[in-house]
Amino acid sequence: MLTRLILYIIVIINFITSQNSDKFKQLDQEIATPNLYRTASGYPGHGYWQNRADYTIDVKINDDEQSIEGFETITYKNNSPDNLNYLWVQLDQNVRAKDSDSYKISTGSMQRKLDFTWIKPGYVIGDKEANEILNKFDGGFNIEEVVTIDGRKLNYVINKTMMRIDLIKPMKPGSKMSISIRWNYNIQDRIFMGGRPGYEFFKSDSNYLYTICQWFPRMAMYNDVYGWQNKQFLGRGEFTLDFGDYDVRITVPSDHIVAATGELQNSMEVLTSAQIKRLKQARASDEPVIIITQGEAEKNEKSRSKKFKTWRYKAKNVRDFAFTSSRKFIWDAMGIRLGSRTIMAMSYYPKEANPLYERYSTRAVAHTVRVYSKYTFDYPYPVAISVEANNGMEYPMICFNYGRPEKDGTYSERIKYGMISVIIHEVGHNYFPMIVNSDERQWTWMDEGLNSYLQFLTE
Repeated sequence: MLTRLILYIIVIINFITSQNSDKFKQLDQEIATPNLYRTASGYPGHGYWQNRADYTIDVKINDDEQSIEGFETITYKNNSPDNLNYLWVQLDQNVRAKDSDSYKISTGSMQRKLDFTWIKPGYVIGDKEANEILNKFDGGFNIEEVVTIDGRKLNYVINKTMMRIDLIKPMKPGSKMSISIRWNYNIQDRIFMGGRPGYEFFKSDSNYLYTICQWFPRMAMYNDVYGWQNKQFLGRGEFTLDFGDYDVRITVPSDHIVAATGELQNSMEVLTSAQIKRLKQARASDEPVIIITQGEAEKNEKSRSKKFKTWRYKAKNVRDFAFTSSRKFIWDAMGIRLGSRTIMAMSYYPKEANPLYERYSTRAVAHTVRVYSKYTFDYPYPVAISVEANNGMEYPMICFNYGRPEKDGTYSERIKYGMISVIIHEVGHNYFPMIVNSDERQWTWMDEGLNSYLQFLTE
């Protein structure tokens, strides 16, 4: 009896193993049945659709309080065949709210994070006031209002990093509607708390460098496979979003320099005549041209203007928008000829990143655009930007990177090639996922795999 039982078990195990390892097994179970939205080959079908979200945003940074406030209007187009009774909006910044689930899943580390001097300038190790700030910091969204374009209030429910907006009447297929959201939040010390958005404080000159990303209420994606992509953001898996056009006005202290997704619309208002002249020269140059020199940046660091400037950027057909702002920026640029078009490769960096970034950053950006265009498709955007922000993360047309030399300007081969690699990698993410638009929150591995392969070809 025991022998027969063992035999049965062996047969069952062999059957299961053969089913799982069958190299000729059909893919019906792994790939959805072809329909009018997707063909059997994986291409879009004749009924394929994507919804669209266009944004007009006014945003202001408070450099004294390290806070941000904004008012945005989202124009949402329902290209799906479905009636939509409500909309889902991503509130990624709520990952920094006091009740965030991210704190429940994070693991501790014995790093310099124990040093409270990273919280606010002037605080010292063990300072009770610094302890209090650490425990009380709330970096989540304060949603002030959600209204229709004609001012009618909309009911909404916030669930951690997602917000559901209940519509007065369903959105019918093919219809369009606009909603406005007013909000604000505290910007976190990114060096101390980690993450992608935030600020870095430089003690040597008492200046801040802001990297503002995943920063505004953004429409969640709705598709034909699983409806709304409303998974919570916990800080790791990134996002997928609908494409749209952006018109963004960024108000900052008048001595700040702003780089952002898209093209600057009001250079005559925010740049000097010398900077405009140098930028024009850079467009025709095959070598980087310095737009703001290190000497000019160091002089700017000492300024403390109480006036403000508004930088206006527009971007077409992108799935997200990010920007950076600081007094500290050195800025260089060059043109990349790609067919009949000229793409501007640019770098923004504090003096702490020199001489590495002046020597290699913009050249690495240009090289990446050329190689990726060779092996995939021509880079479709007008700008590709590398920002040295002691970080590593990508957004359409702009990415934040790291790689600083020692204080005396010397650096190792490891730092040099590590810096070049991360620039190639993050600029390359413009293709995967920013243009291809894979769902990073659902399939985190997908864009990293494709991008890393092309990164190695580029290197």
